[in-house]
Amino acid sequence: MTPQSHLHPLLGKLLLTGGLLLYVLSASAQDLASADTPAALRDDIQDIKQQTLELNRDLFILEEELLYPSDTQVSVFLSLDVGEFFKLDAVKLSIDGEVVTHYLYTDRQLSALRRGGVHRLFLGNLKSGEHELVAVFTGFGPKGRDYRRATELVFDKQSGAKHLELKIVDSTATRQPEFAVREW
Repeated sequence: MTPQSHLHPLLGKLLLTGGLLLYVLSASAQDLASADTPAALRDDIQDIKQQTLELNRDLFILEEELLYPSDTQVSVFLSLDVGEFFKLDAVKLSIDGEVVTHYLYTDRQLSALRRGGVHRLFLGNLKSGEHELVAVFTGFGPKGRDYRRATELVFDKQSGAKHLELKIVDSTATRQPEFAVREW
């Protein structure tokens, strides 16, 4: 499927949604002009707000589909398991030798990750074929020492979305953190 053939249905949906918004707003404006009481006006305004929120959600979904079609989509997530032997400070992510993101974590974000949260580090497009992902983790290791480790994965991107997870796991056997990349 060419980018243009994928684009036409989405543009059609976007134009239809925009047309519906104009219709709803003009109809709502006429209703507001004929409303007699302040309570009726408040209700009409709330209805318009709700319709606007729903339209905004639909437009966001269309934008995601347009910018990141599933045939070329790659997403990279980060998760922690325990975090006793390593306190994460930052992650630098490179794909095919190009830095695609560098992220600094706050204590609040680390707390969320320790409770089982997952952070989407990267969402982008890659052509089909072989690619190399390199993640460099910086933080504090055992006994509060500065710690910098990297992990890499060579993966084959086929058609369809590709999801990768960077996982930091405590190894109780070595009393050191382990860094891994997992394909979903």
